[in-house]
Amino acid sequence: MAEALGLAARGLGQTSPNPAVGAVLVRDGETVGRGFHVYSRVSHAETLALEEAGGKARGATLYINLEPCAHTGRTPPCADALIAAGVARVVVAMEDPDPRVRGEGIRRLRAAGVAVEMDRAHLDAARKLNEAFVHFKTAGRPFVTLKSALTLDGKISAPVDNDGWITSERARGHVQSLRHNSDCIVSGIGTVLADDCLLTDRTGLPRSRPLLRIVLDSQLRLPVDSKMVASAEGDVLVVTTSAASTDRRSALEGAGVEVVTLDGKDGRTDMRALVALLGQRNYQSLMIEAGSMVNWAALESALVDRVYLYYAPKILGGLQSLPVAGGQGRSRRKDALQLRGVKVHMIPPDEFAVEAYLEKEI
Repeated sequence: MAEALGLAARGLGQTSPNPAVGAVLVRDGETVGRGFHVYSRVSHAETLALEEAGGKARGATLYINLEPCAHTGRTPPCADALIAAGVARVVVAMEDPDPRVRGEGIRRLRAAGVAVEMDRAHLDAARKLNEAFVHFKTAGRPFVTLKSALTLDGKISAPVDNDGWITSERARGHVQSLRHNSDCIVSGIGTVLADDCLLTDRTGLPRSRPLLRIVLDSQLRLPVDSKMVASAEGDVLVVTTSAASTDRRSALEGAGVEVVTLDGKDGRTDMRALVALLGQRNYQSLMIEAGSMVNWAALESALVDRVYLYYAPKILGGLQSLPVAGGQGRSRRKDALQLRGVKVHMIPPDEFAVEAYLEKEI
């Protein structure tokens, strides 16, 4: 199963909107077939392993991190393919949360006489690998990660001059891996204007779909000659309000940028409506890389599922330097947002990232 999970991980960034799946076929103690899914080549991990194994699949055991599918999509059901190949036993790390499957693949295999075992020892690893897919299929909206780079005293921006980087090149490389595994990235217009940023996936690794770059821009201040607009190839979405200039909208749309109106409170854009829209478009993961105000708006609206905070060994101090989350904040300590599952990722020599999940009210 560890090998199956490793194979599945090789497809990360290349499977959306499908899950990352790896499969290993073993017969008489020998591995006879392997496979992992990549969206562009259509075939699922199970069928690739079956193709490699050929006749040796009969009587073999399949180890797979996600339940074999039992519905017809771009391919026929993998459960049926396993049955037809004569696979004797299937070991599964977790059930598929997709409503079209959700245990049906396991039931179909067992009904055909195939022994099915659940490998609960690898359940947590399997869920972590596909956490965006699992979240999307159960919650119906994208899995949202808020990322920020900050000093040890929690500052993300100096009051006057912000040339240079807070974190090292090595830490920023880690951030790019997060972008690579995300379907979308969003920032506020303030950050985009200040940095003239591209918000691209710079890993150089193949993707199953372009990273959708999103700007929250209530007044459509995004310049047509900005780097983001100049590089747009159907992968830039600007979210605005009904108060924005129609001429600016036309100019951006003429440059190949999609503009949508999502009115929120106090003349701002509606982030909850944005997340709902992305869900309707089958985007399963969203990364927030924004400034202090947007960060707090996302946190306060309970949209954020996970935070990834990159700390550099620096202190800015002062009352004018911006914190990671600004806005009104919480006025009482006991009302602070709670996090769980905190994990620290060391980034040698002196940096680290804190990964944690937001507690949500049920």
